[in-house]
Amino acid sequence: MFRVKLSSEKLKVLDIVRWQSTHTSPVLSYGSDSYQYLQKSSTPMLHFQPSLPRLAIPKLEKTCERYLAAVKPLLNENTFARTSIVVDQFRQSEAPQLQKLLLQHDKSNKHTSYISEPWFDMYLKDRAPLPINYNPVLTFKPDERPEYNDLLIRTSNFIVSSLRFRRSLQENLLKPEVYHMNPKKSDTPTYHNVTRLCPAKISTYVSYAFNAFPLDMSQYQGLFGATRIPELGKDRIYRQSDTKHLVIIKDGHFFAMDVLDEQGNIEPPEVIQARMKYILSKETKKADHPVAVLTTENRDTWAKIRSDLVSDGNAEALQTIDSAIFVISLEGGQLDEENPTQLFKQLLGSSGCSRWFDKSLSLVFNKDGSASVSFEHSWGDGVAVLRYFNELYADTRLNPFVHPHTKPTDRMDIDRVVRPIEFKLTDRLKQGIQQAQLNHQKVMDSLNMHLMKFDSLDKRKCKRYGLSPDSIMQLGFQLAYKKQNNRYVGTYESCSTSAFRHGRTETIRPCSQATKQFCDVILSKNRPSNDELRAQIDQCSKVHGQLTKEAAMGQGFDRHLFGLRHMAKINGIEEPALYSDDAYKIINHNIMSTSTLSSTGLMLGGFGPVTQDGYGIGYSIQDEFLGTVFTNYHEHTNGSEFVDCLRESFDEITNIVKLSSKAVP
Repeated sequence: MFRVKLSSEKLKVLDIVRWQSTHTSPVLSYGSDSYQYLQKSSTPMLHFQPSLPRLAIPKLEKTCERYLAAVKPLLNENTFARTSIVVDQFRQSEAPQLQKLLLQHDKSNKHTSYISEPWFDMYLKDRAPLPINYNPVLTFKPDERPEYNDLLIRTSNFIVSSLRFRRSLQENLLKPEVYHMNPKKSDTPTYHNVTRLCPAKISTYVSYAFNAFPLDMSQYQGLFGATRIPELGKDRIYRQSDTKHLVIIKDGHFFAMDVLDEQGNIEPPEVIQARMKYILSKETKKADHPVAVLTTENRDTWAKIRSDLVSDGNAEALQTIDSAIFVISLEGGQLDEENPTQLFKQLLGSSGCSRWFDKSLSLVFNKDGSASVSFEHSWGDGVAVLRYFNELYADTRLNPFVHPHTKPTDRMDIDRVVRPIEFKLTDRLKQGIQQAQLNHQKVMDSLNMHLMKFDSLDKRKCKRYGLSPDSIMQLGFQLAYKKQNNRYVGTYESCSTSAFRHGRTETIRPCSQATKQFCDVILSKNRPSNDELRAQIDQCSKVHGQLTKEAAMGQGFDRHLFGLRHMAKINGIEEPALYSDDAYKIINHNIMSTSTLSSTGLMLGGFGPVTQDGYGIGYSIQDEFLGTVFTNYHEHTNGSEFVDCLRESFDEITNIVKLSSKAVP
């Protein structure tokens, strides 16, 4: 989405990389560990897992207090007064019993977190189509070396690196995921030696002494060899860990391509390159009835059609796709770095003909070699996917195994290791495919996407001005929405709770009384001085920082209220009035759904709106700029107008910061 200026230091590194890529490197045996494994960590991947703390259930009083604070900016005085009475009744009557049941349930399931199972079920029970509604997309920056963006070279390298990552993961040899507060002080040989040698049951607490926080890695097993199978009422996750093939989708046609040998070793790079070359060079016309588009359907509709597919002799074809290590989707577009919105919209939803949205993980390639990761969301959250994304980006750039001079060769009969997957389609199935195409195209036609790059403020400038970059981004969103719509709405910011065993996410509620007060006064006729406004910005940052800390520690209110509601349901207790109150409906109608990811390899990242009248906002805080990807449905909202309002908002915030007496020269 955005061009990045490289420092002289980074350019030196790139020169070294270019030198390495153009000189002959030592020949590696494809069976050697240096080829087969991305990492062979001396500390086992799951070393910290047994000692990860459990996700604490918040105190009832605190949850009620936090909930009221979050809904207050969204309600008028009369509605808030009524909601306060509802919350007080909930706290005194129904909630204590539900809290007791939740605590008991948590105590009897110490192997997991109280939120894991019901949150997992929430995803699997939702009947909405996966594209746009759930499956995000992350797009890699192009390789700095143009010759390595060649489609054959890049797909081959991404396959090799993905398989190296997978093998290290399967054999517990990936480096444990640890968040270092100050990597220079803690990410050291001393830290790794001490934590590796201490017993696993106390290793997390020893890590804390270094100000380093191990993260839950239980979701990583969901990355490969998994598929979400549609079933009536509730889907299920299918997993298979011992398969040897990928599935490639090209023009709506499917191919199974073996990438492991009989012993489970990764095939040599020139062999993988030869097999990919065979598929890429194969002349195919667009499938008349692309089965893949069925994965864009309503989940119950797809479940019924899938049952028909099985009954009509397609069980083996579906099994081949479901059990594949991952899917590679070959799309037809290409990246225009100056105007990438059309391509990214295609990446998010496409025509559906070359995507299997049910697959846990897919790599999507365009004809210019631009690459993206798309993933199904029920099995896990962004932490595992981002780790894979970062490792893949680094390995394919710094340690590619296929080069422009590599000659594709295969010792096997190509037709035995690359096999077309054929479907038998009745007229009824063809009709279902055609209807799915119409339904999905209607959604895609209604979806708009906009990008915004703001250069006047960035991560480094925010730090110099003593500002929280994330708080500034969220404040900009609130001010922009107020400018456009003259009201405040439910806003969702995702926060990982992976510092706890089987943690998922918690919600940060960025629309606070502090942000409301700032937006009100800056838009009023009696606008205060820049110093007074800067003081309010600081207060917004302080409040946002506290909300973020609480969420990261599992001390928000959203998941707790969700868990209490779940207890009522599974115990046959009448649902408390709090959940039908207007305030609960308003705050959970997330008109602004926001999320951010930090990665040096990320060019674009985004997702669809979660409400028809809302915005999906993926944002990135870089050293050189603040970047945002917006999605919306044009029949309900005006995305381009919102972007204009956001740019105005960032301009105003930047001017206040620069012109206040607190500004740094």
